[in-house]
Amino acid sequence: MEAPKSTLPYPPIHDKSKVVVLSDWDGTITMTDTNDHLTDNLGFGFEKRRALNLEVLAGRKSFRDAFREMLESVNMPLDECIKLLKQNIQIDPTFKKFYEWCKTHAVPLVIVSSGMEPIIRAVFESTVGVESSEVDIICNSIKVNENGKFEILFRHPESGYGHDKSQAILPYRSLPHKPILFFFGDGVSDLSAAQHADVLFAKDKPDGENDLAAYCTNMGIKHLTFKHFEEALPIVASVVEGRATVEDVLKASPI
Repeated sequence: MEAPKSTLPYPPIHDKSKVVVLSDWDGTITMTDTNDHLTDNLGFGFEKRRALNLEVLAGRKSFRDAFREMLESVNMPLDECIKLLKQNIQIDPTFKKFYEWCKTHAVPLVIVSSGMEPIIRAVFESTVGVESSEVDIICNSIKVNENGKFEILFRHPESGYGHDKSQAILPYRSLPHKPILFFFGDGVSDLSAAQHADVLFAKDKPDGENDLAAYCTNMGIKHLTFKHFEEALPIVASVVEGRATVEDVLKASPI
């Protein structure tokens, strides 16, 4: 299958690394999905948003089209949305330790998101306390209209995913040394990436919106569930330090 055309550039891949961590942002690193927060509180609300997610999970609607509907329902200028999110969104309290461990051990951490770059960078800096330029962020873009309202500009507008996250992973599969790839995700935007990681971590969230884990179970994709990054860190470290193999850690997969 031909790769979808990207309207946005990609950062260089980490072709010298033996291990690469790729992670979704919303609902995985953040405790609350920023786009869900906007839709639920400023758009058409939780019930319609959740119904659309379930339509995507069932294969009856593309994520791109459902996500566009959600964002179009938000009637607030971008700068006010960012201000609201910076006031209300928190990250996994153990993520920063995970991030610092990766940095200390020269393990690249790449954020792969279906969100929009200005929002991700603003919330990343306010919550992690680190300049967002220090981390690669592969995501969608944004267009701000004269009235301040915004619309999403998809990285892969011809793809039903809008942003086909597998395209951030697959270049590593063409490298001669084939680095070990960890991917962290939580929901329907992560479905395209699910089968391409060596070790897939699916978020187990208290609100029960564990769509990625449900998809993996239904499709027979091995995965590990986690509530916080501190649970994943010993597993990642054991592989990086050579104390365990990918096959060893996947023995804990629920399928």
